[in-house]
Amino acid sequence: MHAESPSARSGTSKFRPGEAVPTGIALLRDPHLNKGTAFSDAERDALGLRGLLPPHVFSESEQEERVLAQVRRGATDLDKYMALSALQERNETLFFRILYRHLDEMMPIVYTPTVGEACQKFGHIYQRPRGLFVSIDDRGRIESVLRNWPVRDVKVIVVTDGARILGLGDLGANGMGIPVGKLALYTACAGIEPRTCLPITLDVGTNNESLLADPMYIGLRRHRADGAEYDEFIEEFVEAVQAVFPSVLLQFEDFANNHAFELLQRYQDRLCCFNDDIQGTASVALAGILASLRITGMRLADHRFLFLGAGEAGIGIADLIVSELVDGGMAADEARKLCWFCDSQGLVVKSRSHLAAHKLPYAHEHAWTDNLLDAVRALRPTALIGVSGQAQSFTGPIVTAMAELNERPMVFALSNPTSKAECTARQAYTWTAGRAIFASGSPFPAVEIEGRTLVPGQGNNSYIFPGVGLGVIASGATRVTEEMFRAAARTLAKETSKAELESGCLYPSLARIRDVSARIACAVAEVAHARDLATVARPHELLPAVKARQYHPEYHRYA
Repeated sequence: MHAESPSARSGTSKFRPGEAVPTGIALLRDPHLNKGTAFSDAERDALGLRGLLPPHVFSESEQEERVLAQVRRGATDLDKYMALSALQERNETLFFRILYRHLDEMMPIVYTPTVGEACQKFGHIYQRPRGLFVSIDDRGRIESVLRNWPVRDVKVIVVTDGARILGLGDLGANGMGIPVGKLALYTACAGIEPRTCLPITLDVGTNNESLLADPMYIGLRRHRADGAEYDEFIEEFVEAVQAVFPSVLLQFEDFANNHAFELLQRYQDRLCCFNDDIQGTASVALAGILASLRITGMRLADHRFLFLGAGEAGIGIADLIVSELVDGGMAADEARKLCWFCDSQGLVVKSRSHLAAHKLPYAHEHAWTDNLLDAVRALRPTALIGVSGQAQSFTGPIVTAMAELNERPMVFALSNPTSKAECTARQAYTWTAGRAIFASGSPFPAVEIEGRTLVPGQGNNSYIFPGVGLGVIASGATRVTEEMFRAAARTLAKETSKAELESGCLYPSLARIRDVSARIACAVAEVAHARDLATVARPHELLPAVKARQYHPEYHRYA
């Protein structure tokens, strides 16, 4: 038996026309094709499934209802994560149907904050392999390892070396949960076909002694490679990716600061790649800032930003703010003077020695102080942005000082997971009498204060990277540029409704994420076409063409 062509309406394509469909047990064990109890009587006869399934044919809605009940019965969020992971391994379409239709409820399970706990315990909950593990012991044969992947038309790779998983640090090979989760959001949020998504973990060892001592740890039992050994391994990996998947979008994820900036600089002009921790975080933060201007009536140039944390996320956000200001006519040096940083040693100023290279552009002339509260009082910032991974570092006195300086202080506590947030939404609103413009990296519930219900916005990168990926695929872009992330931020900021802004939320409802991602994809594609980076002809009407590419989790009819 051979498959029919998938419908143009659904955009689904679990196999290619003319490709043989497995039958019997082999079909039930293929998560891309399996429908479980939803196989019709005719399909059961045609595909050798009679007797391999219970007799009753269930509808998709009935299957969804059963699985939702199973997931919700989980005693902990990790139990729910494992139930959803098991579903993804046996019935991918049903998994994405549930994720897509219940994104508000399920995204915190499949990604932050629960994925952080899943990574910490990955070796203890490991069931089946997913994605590719490429270890430093594979040097000299990485291309052949990549060719073991059964799909050739891979569109997106998310790769990590597990060095800096969320705010949890070095989790080594256990970090595979991050690429898997990110790619689930590429599909759920933007409609990128799941079979074209490939998660990869680069195992170069770990310096986490508790993992090295854990008998259930799944990775190499050695300390991390670095220096020339590391660089040569990454170079071979990138060359292998270009050879095996020449048109793929490569997303670097959760690399340590000492490698993240260097890798982005080294490869961004050689292949279609980006670093989500630097550029995706920057774009979603800039979108929140631009949306806040609609609340305050301020201009971007009226702000002074103080960052707690001077790593990938903080520098990435500042760089994109500067780029946006320069695009508006400000000199780059003047724009950088609006961005200030505090790191673990205090205020980043010119008089400090031994500053990392990525901090130097933001080391301004000023007296040094060793604490954030004094920096707030001295610099009088309008916006406080936390990207430190240090829980509760935005204390009551610090946020109160922001409220004394500003009618509507901006407080972004962006560190993930929730346990690492610089403050909670309730704290920010309470300490400012409800005047704070708040956003966080992980979700917080609505807060009742002074007769108002305030809805904190989650500045989650899932608002950005899936749409950027869709735009790259739709245009056949050969590079990902800073201009694309600015275009994505501007588009996202416009999508937040007036009612959402009035409730205190800087980002649109996740219920609209597919449409929002499609519009971001259009903005990214327009940049690709304008800058001669596109390899696909621009359609007359871009938005309908982009939406037509989106995967929908619908079962294929076999008979």
